[in-house]
Amino acid sequence: MSAAASPAAAGYNRMAIISVVCAVVAVAGFFFAGLTVLAVFAVGAGHVAVNQINFDGGQGRQLARGALAIGYAIAIFGLLFSVMVVFSAVPTM
Repeated sequence: MSAAASPAAAGYNRMAIISVVCAVVAVAGFFFAGLTVLAVFAVGAGHVAVNQINFDGGQGRQLARGALAIGYAIAIFGLLFSVMVVFSAVPTM
C-alpha cells in the first residue's frame, strides 16, 4: 500500500471541516440572532465525522470534537434560556 493510498495520508476528513464551519455559523447565529437550531448541524456533522474517522482513519478528530463541544454548548445555553423565558412568563400566586 503506497502512502498516497493510505487513509491517514488523505488529509482532513471533509465532515470534520464541515462540522467546524457549521459550529462557526452556529456561534454567529447564536450571538447575533439568538438562533440555537443551527447547533444541530454542527453536532450531526461532528458525530458523522468522528464515526468516519474511527472507521476509515484520517485526520480531523480534534476538529470534530471541538465542533461537537461548541454545538452541545450552544444547545444547552439555548435550552436554559428557553426554560428561563418560560418560567419568567408564568405568573406567581
